[in-house]
Amino acid sequence: MRRKLDLSTLTEEEAEHVLQVVQRDMRLRKTEEERLSDLKQELDEEDSRCVLLSRQQGFNQRCCIRCCSPFTFLLKPRRRCLDCNYNICKRCCSYSSTEKGWLCSACEKSR
Repeated sequence: MRRKLDLSTLTEEEAEHVLQVVQRDMRLRKTEEERLSDLKQELDEEDSRCVLLSRQQGFNQRCCIRCCSPFTFLLKPRRRCLDCNYNICKRCCSYSSTEKGWLCSACEKSR
């Protein structure tokens, strides 16, 4: 929805300032759109990689789906992500106290 600004009551200096603010806002929005687009592409690539790895029999039972490091009983136990349900290591996830569970780095980014 586009709105027109009535700048006729403003001084030339005020109108110039409004124009600068609008231009800055447009630049910031463009930058944010590019950042979100890059993030979406990164997450899509990560998702594709995870799908390929999970097709290998038993891979995600032995290794973290995000960093591919092997799980060990005491040093690197596996955790299950609440969103994607892949097994992940402690280095690739964080605990969500609100949901009382683990989220992998990719799912955390996508939120």
